[in-house]
Amino acid sequence: MTLKMIPRYKITAPDPRIVRRLQTALGCDPIMATVLTNRGFKTETGVRTFLHPALSDLRPPFSLKDMTPAVTRITQALKRQEKILIFGDYDVDGVTSTALLSGFLRHAGADVSTHIPHRIEDGYSLSADFIAKKAVPGGIDLIITVDNGSTSHEAVDQARSAKIDVIIVDHHVIVPPYPDALAVINPKRADCPAGLADLAGVGVAFALLICLRKYLRDRGFWQDRPEPNLKNDCDLVALGTVADMVPLRRDNRILTQAGLDIIRRHRRRPGLQALVETAGISADALNAEDIAFRLAPRINAAGRMAHADIALSLLTAEDPADITARVRHIEELNTRRRETQKQLFNRVQTDIAAHPDRLDGASLVLWGENWPEGVLGIVAAHLLREYHRPVVLISTRNGKGRGSARSLPGFDLYRGLTACRDTLLGYGGHALAAGVTVDTHNLENFRKQFERAAQEAAATAPFATDTPVDAEISLNDISEKLLDELETLAPFGAANREPLFLARDVAIVSSRIVGRHHLSLRLRQRSKVPGRTFQGIHFNIDPEKTVPKTYDQIVFRVGWNNWNQTRTPRIIIEAV
Repeated sequence: MTLKMIPRYKITAPDPRIVRRLQTALGCDPIMATVLTNRGFKTETGVRTFLHPALSDLRPPFSLKDMTPAVTRITQALKRQEKILIFGDYDVDGVTSTALLSGFLRHAGADVSTHIPHRIEDGYSLSADFIAKKAVPGGIDLIITVDNGSTSHEAVDQARSAKIDVIIVDHHVIVPPYPDALAVINPKRADCPAGLADLAGVGVAFALLICLRKYLRDRGFWQDRPEPNLKNDCDLVALGTVADMVPLRRDNRILTQAGLDIIRRHRRRPGLQALVETAGISADALNAEDIAFRLAPRINAAGRMAHADIALSLLTAEDPADITARVRHIEELNTRRRETQKQLFNRVQTDIAAHPDRLDGASLVLWGENWPEGVLGIVAAHLLREYHRPVVLISTRNGKGRGSARSLPGFDLYRGLTACRDTLLGYGGHALAAGVTVDTHNLENFRKQFERAAQEAAATAPFATDTPVDAEISLNDISEKLLDELETLAPFGAANREPLFLARDVAIVSSRIVGRHHLSLRLRQRSKVPGRTFQGIHFNIDPEKTVPKTYDQIVFRVGWNNWNQTRTPRIIIEAV
């Protein structure tokens, strides 16, 4: 079976009656009306609600299962000055969740500490070993996990026997029986009626704080101290939500938009502001793409290459000297992360070239001794895009393998791993991303079972999918009005893709290579009436390839390019 990815693009054919209706009702560009119709909108009311997300439109989180015992117990801990520990995860979602919850509790006067495990030395999630060696000797009374804990049965049992209460705040896939914790707040629980299953871990933590703040307000807690404005913490929520690639719709869209506004206009968190500046981002124009591709990799670099505490301390720091040192450290770690990632990717590609039969199946499962665990997920994602099949990369040491898995629509990774559970020591995650632990003696058995699961999925729902193109347009159709309207569709991300267009017969006025592998162009629509030229960029191309004078077709995104306090239209070519 040969499944090497070949992108396919298909022009969407929306109902022209709905397009005209929306164009008339909104007074928008017909291309904008086409895009909105492609997104499933049919009425003016639905469009306006989507285009103008407000925190007041968030769905109430009070119906999240186990919320009442959680806020009751936290309130008790506050009143008794008990020792509370926030146990986070080492990715952006976990770090921002930890910063969010610990910051609120400190403001409320809590005796609170934080702990994020070391990716390699400790592994993922709350463990029985941590309870015995850290929590009990530390005199901890209450542990609140964030972005982890849904599979930590043994740890919760250990804590209960030591008379330590545990509240789990998580969003990963969870199946009964649930851990025997005081509360398990996870919107993916089958018995949770809240309808908030799309939330990232930081979104669930934010929901907890909404409920806790109200619970404390109803009991007069805020009479002695100012009640926190949770909107100010949406910057953290936006970071974790975008980085975790959860669907940017409904509540996630509202929270992300509010968070972007905080970062752009208010810049309340000096450590985050310093990171934005170091990444070369214009804070005034920061968007979800900047978070996903420039901020998140830097925050993640701390946990991948050293310890996530470095990122946590940056997000919570106030001292300028401390912030400068930590930002510099994170930049160094991110540079090392890039180099390590490139080395492993090349190593895997060399292995595949030497053993082409690796690509005969519907999946790709590879392992190696002492592969750098911190970049396994990133490299797996690159291989996924290259070969268009589920990928699992595993690093082995001391008889045990730890790995990261990535998948694509058409194959539910968590379900696939569940089919292989007899060969695994542990696993957890989502439909598209997961982690595994396996005994090295079982690696080959795991590979065979995983391949069987992938083959069965591919037989019923092929992995190859068409990428929808919103409309075929002329470059001459691109106006400032259209660009402004398209911008209101942001933030873009999972479940809210950026619009794609197709144009034919596009002339290349000039071109040059920038950054070694990117092609910078000036483009013009070939027509009887010459139109304006546009700045264009085509990322990650072969610099040795001859650039033609005309493109027969281009598939592209278009938007404003903000640089040096000026805005100019820019075309980003996806395919030619």
